[in-house]
Amino acid sequence: VAGTRTPLGLVAVGTGNDFARALGLPVREPAAAGRMIADALKCGRVRDIDLGQAGDRWFGTVLASGFDSRVNDRGNRMRWPTGRLKYDLAMIAELAAFRPLPYRIRLDDGEVREVEATLVAVGNGSSYGGGMRICPGADLTDGLFDVTVVGDCSRATLLRVFPRVYRGTHVDHPQVTVVRAARVELAAEGVTGYADGEPLGALPLVARCVRGAVRVVGP
Repeated sequence: VAGTRTPLGLVAVGTGNDFARALGLPVREPAAAGRMIADALKCGRVRDIDLGQAGDRWFGTVLASGFDSRVNDRGNRMRWPTGRLKYDLAMIAELAAFRPLPYRIRLDDGEVREVEATLVAVGNGSSYGGGMRICPGADLTDGLFDVTVVGDCSRATLLRVFPRVYRGTHVDHPQVTVVRAARVELAAEGVTGYADGEPLGALPLVARCVRGAVRVVGP
């Protein structure tokens, strides 16, 4: 329904459900979600929000790359446990072998920046992985991504910083930078991009924020 005037009513019964959280919808409560959507349609509570687009793929929350995408990769292979704990365990497993990566980043029409980064997350919404607020200031209606760059971190630093992602306070750490842009180019060797928890493919990737790309039904 992206790019159309057909409204989307989301009944969230997935693993992470971050898009539903961003919209203020019930999570893993399909009957409650259905009632809320029906009531919203009766009352005309429909609004336009932004989406990210990479190639022909749309995403509502976050495009992840680097350490977080490798955690996502491992988490998606795990059948147990479910929800947020799955990604916590995947993160611990990935820490053992991870090293910062050389990235090339271009924002809008700016110059290419070359940085050593642990991860780069491009957020249309604020969270991924079942409530990890990697881009806590992201706004679904401002026409811009929040791009969170976690710099060259040791494992010890990453262990201290990453748990703060659930509160969104990691952005205060000196190794974390947040910038805003409507178009983001990312390149790094051997890195897969994930959007809304699904693999997009290997970097390089170009993502753009499309203002008002989808109508949603909500509270």
